[in-house]
Amino acid sequence: MNKMKHTLRYVVALLLAFLAAVAAGAAEQKAMPKEDVVEVPAISSGLCVANVFQSNMVLQREKPLNIWGWADPGEEVTVSFAGQQAQGKAAADRSWQVTLQPVPARNTLQTLTVKGKSATLELTNILVGDVWILGGQSNMEFPISNVDDGEMEIVSANFPQIRLLTTPVGKGFNSVHSFERLHEWSDWSKRHFRKGDWDVCSPETVREFTAIGYIFGRRLSMATGVPIGLIDTSIGGTTVEAWTPEDVLRKIEGAETKAMLKEWEDKIAAFDPQADLKKRIENYNAGKGKDKAKAAPPTDLRPGPAGDKNRPGCRYASVILPLRGLAVAGAVFHQGFNNCFNGSAGARMYYQVFGKMIAAWRTNFDDPQLPFCIISLCTAGEPQTAENFLAPMYDAGAYIREAQYRTFLDLRRAGDRNVGFASSSDLRKSWYHPQIKIPAGERAAKWALVTRYGLLKGRDAEDYWLPPTVEKVEAAGGSIRLTMSTEVKTRDDSDGKMLGFAIAGEDRRFYPADANWFTDGAKNDRNRVEYEKNILVLTNRFVPAPVHYRYAWARNPMGNVVNNHGVALAGQRSDDWILEETPVKIATPKDIPEDAVRRQVANQLRKELERDDLARRVKEAEATIAELKPALEKAQAVGKKKSAADAGKGPAGAQQ
Repeated sequence: MNKMKHTLRYVVALLLAFLAAVAAGAAEQKAMPKEDVVEVPAISSGLCVANVFQSNMVLQREKPLNIWGWADPGEEVTVSFAGQQAQGKAAADRSWQVTLQPVPARNTLQTLTVKGKSATLELTNILVGDVWILGGQSNMEFPISNVDDGEMEIVSANFPQIRLLTTPVGKGFNSVHSFERLHEWSDWSKRHFRKGDWDVCSPETVREFTAIGYIFGRRLSMATGVPIGLIDTSIGGTTVEAWTPEDVLRKIEGAETKAMLKEWEDKIAAFDPQADLKKRIENYNAGKGKDKAKAAPPTDLRPGPAGDKNRPGCRYASVILPLRGLAVAGAVFHQGFNNCFNGSAGARMYYQVFGKMIAAWRTNFDDPQLPFCIISLCTAGEPQTAENFLAPMYDAGAYIREAQYRTFLDLRRAGDRNVGFASSSDLRKSWYHPQIKIPAGERAAKWALVTRYGLLKGRDAEDYWLPPTVEKVEAAGGSIRLTMSTEVKTRDDSDGKMLGFAIAGEDRRFYPADANWFTDGAKNDRNRVEYEKNILVLTNRFVPAPVHYRYAWARNPMGNVVNNHGVALAGQRSDDWILEETPVKIATPKDIPEDAVRRQVANQLRKELERDDLARRVKEAEATIAELKPALEKAQAVGKKKSAADAGKGPAGAQQ
């Protein structure tokens, strides 16, 4: 009886899912146990809309609204919304699309109607406001339930004007102009996650949503009163080239990008599905006697590298391209970890690609000036300290951050006022999924509130989000002088010491720098020395002729320099020395694999840097002793004189 009831429930669930797909593709799917997973296809039979269009969604205000779907070939389709109608006809492949005129923001609930020859779809509970795309990898995907103070955010997440959508990972290059609605299995979490459904924001629906994305949207909603739609497209473990269209990548002239594409082509061409299956069967047979409960032997042919989630262009085709033409307000992107494994060459490739990726996303959403905020690579590993300063500088992560920041500066200096940047490298934790996500979301929100909404106003409004920039670098007189775009200070003024700068001479050996505001010694009317707080002077007594500086140069770097509104100075450098040749170039054996060369160079250079750190600390100790020596000798002399005087007195202190 129980089995019959279970089967009946399963059949009913399938029937309801099918009817929902045919009727609207929009009914909210409740969480189901793993054994009852029901999938709504990307394209349903009969009249349907793309699954991005559902009840509970937010449509973008003040932009033309493209609505698309599928019907019988030649079928006339009428879309009605907010007092207007638009007609379209299904093509031979069943696809149709109409465009509605821009609509202002509306907090009142709306209904979108799609009428065909024999069916009518009604999408209800729709708001009109701003829709934001949230992209990147696992540190964007990281849920609010797992972050510091996340539970407080969850119980407070009663925001019916915010709507949430997490897209599934899609089908790679086989994806269509829509996506499935399903419970998607995660190998990382060993469970299913509900994907593809729009939800009203509540403590129940927000728990598994991106922390950074939710905090960003929550702040915008609170500040503006405008309905906010958040679409999380992020996928853990992905690379920048996977998020960039393949045809765009092939037009990039950079040698490193060409080499990356060639490597993928070779891997795909070399993969033999039959040989792979044979090897898997051999492995199965070899282990069969040890594991009686093992499943049946493999029979499927795997796609190999061609189906890899990080195949160049794959994530773009899988997740971003299906949203082509959707009207949105902007995008926030947080990624970089999986591009940290190929040293300097990988960082150069990142820089060649990243700006092109941003342009491609803007094209996909029909807006060449689409607001786009870059959140820099977050921290990982043990924090850099004054004692362990140099070895952490050997890390490709700092070079990836540099590529992200340089891309931002390139666009901004070219006149792009819709690109944003927020540092996360000062939000320090030792894990590669640092749980300090709430401040990162708030930083992106500051950018949007200034540039998109104009709510943080004043003469220095941009300083609420814009990192201080170095306008001029001058190396002379035993120091490096940095002229900044604005005044800077320390994040905490406990002792006023600016941390995170390093300087080096031509020998490429860096030392932690003393950083101080510039002064010419002049005093004000209170007889206090005047400082120019937009100019920093970097020195180190062991670097008599510095030529270059670096700041916050490690995966988990020191650094506490901010502008007057607390916006962090981004990690950066003035040199162009590559990772593998700083401070020295290591000779390596010929004819060994590239990965082996990289590991050998990394190990030797880290040891070199550890020796430099130790030598530097010894020199600092010796210098401190030398500085204290006169005072120590004076104290010793005074002590001897006093002892001699005491010796000349009797037991009662009388003169002998």
